Amino acid sequence: MLSSFTAGTTSHEDQEDPSDPHHQYHHHHHHHHHHRPYTPTFISAAAHHRQLLINCAELVSQTDFSAAQRLLSVLSSTSSSCGDSTDRLVHQFTLALSIRLDRRRRHHHHHHHHYTNPTDPTYMNFMSSPTTTSTTSTTSTTTNLNRVSSILSNSTDHRHDHHHPSSSSSSMIIPYSINALHHHHRHHHHHGIILNSEIEALQFQSSFISLNQVTPFIRFSHLTANQAILEAVEGHQFIHILDFDTMQGVQWPPLMQALASRTDPSNPPSIRITGTGQDPETLRRTGDRLESFAQSLGLRFQFHPLLLVDDVSSVLSLQVPLLPNETLAVNCVLYLHRLLSEDSRDVRLFLRTVKAMNPKIVTVAEREANHNHPSFLRRFVEAVDHYAALFESLEATLPPSSRERLAVEQVWFGREIVDIVCGEGEERRERHERFESWVEKMSTSGFSNVGLSPFALSQAKLLLRLHYPSEGEPPRSGGRSIN
Repeated sequence: MLSSFTAGTTSHEDQEDPSDPHHQYHHHHHHHHHHRPYTPTFISAAAHHRQLLINCAELVSQTDFSAAQRLLSVLSSTSSSCGDSTDRLVHQFTLALSIRLDRRRRHHHHHHHHYTNPTDPTYMNFMSSPTTTSTTSTTSTTTNLNRVSSILSNSTDHRHDHHHPSSSSSSMIIPYSINALHHHHRHHHHHGIILNSEIEALQFQSSFISLNQVTPFIRFSHLTANQAILEAVEGHQFIHILDFDTMQGVQWPPLMQALASRTDPSNPPSIRITGTGQDPETLRRTGDRLESFAQSLGLRFQFHPLLLVDDVSSVLSLQVPLLPNETLAVNCVLYLHRLLSEDSRDVRLFLRTVKAMNPKIVTVAEREANHNHPSFLRRFVEAVDHYAALFESLEATLPPSSRERLAVEQVWFGREIVDIVCGEGEERRERHERFESWVEKMSTSGFSNVGLSPFALSQAKLLLRLHYPSEGEPPRSGGRSIN
């Protein structure tokens, strides 16, 4: 879901266009939570494995730990991180369920003073299974960081520093702590996850670069947001962009190029980006790269790093120095969902704070999914369907041996899956909601919807056709592309 909003006062309900390319993330399925017994005659192996995952989640939620453990052992021994998309999906969800089961056991033990005997053969069998050597770590292939663009070259200098060979795989692997989400040594903060070592922080960043390279999802969001910003600031000489969670700043070089190409070289516009983030070193490097890129284009440019934790109180006390003649654009790409908690109070406070800044435009991009339901089972079923579609789209365009694919599946999506499956209360950050929900929050906060221009839509469709040439749009959930 991507939308642009202006700080108008009218409420505008926007209908989704089924031909819209960002329907890629729209997977509307109906689920029934009382599942029939498995009948092998009628359903595919993929559907069977997904049903077993859901059955296992039901057992965990019913605190039937020994039955859940037996089913996890089966799933663990039959799935693989290197198989087809279903294998990989089952592998990631099995890991996440094993972490949830482990926590539920401990929680249950704490409250009821009994605990499944850790020497129980089914428990030992699962714990020593080769695909899950431990419930707190898995392995992920480091990405071969090909350049996203020259702007990123400085961030990939140390990509070979931490490789070590492993007997279990022909490629180089690094242990990735999938339980880092709740690690107590809070060294590196990225997207709500707490990374407990420099290696994990590098892995996390490199998996984002891989996601940006091998899928159109991030670029689609950036492209359409940039086009909306370009159209809103046209004719303005002093432009200020407030960017929430800048990371490596990959969104901005194309916008800077577009601004440079459409203005008088003797009088280029002045661009200031205030980039927020949780790691000062990442922000500093991003600012340096963007500044040298702007210099090569002959643009007047300044980058202001702004440290911000995913906490609405730090956002509300935000001090963004605006010059009187500046036109402000606020960019929230894949950011707002992280301010959601059990209710949407914090998001609404945030939106009112942004509205008070009087921006010319606010761009919002969010995953089209429903992972914010208080019911664990509802969330789980939604997540299995959603990530099945994403894993299938990776399979349609990348070979099984692709390191980038492994990094995206295990590190980036793996982290999200663990958060959705294992996180409860305040610790859960990946709270995706549907398009209609964001439209309601924006309109009740005083924003009105700005439609994407025909040019923005044609650009977006072109980008998707480049990735999925046979269909003009990504494979749908349940679909399989024939090579």
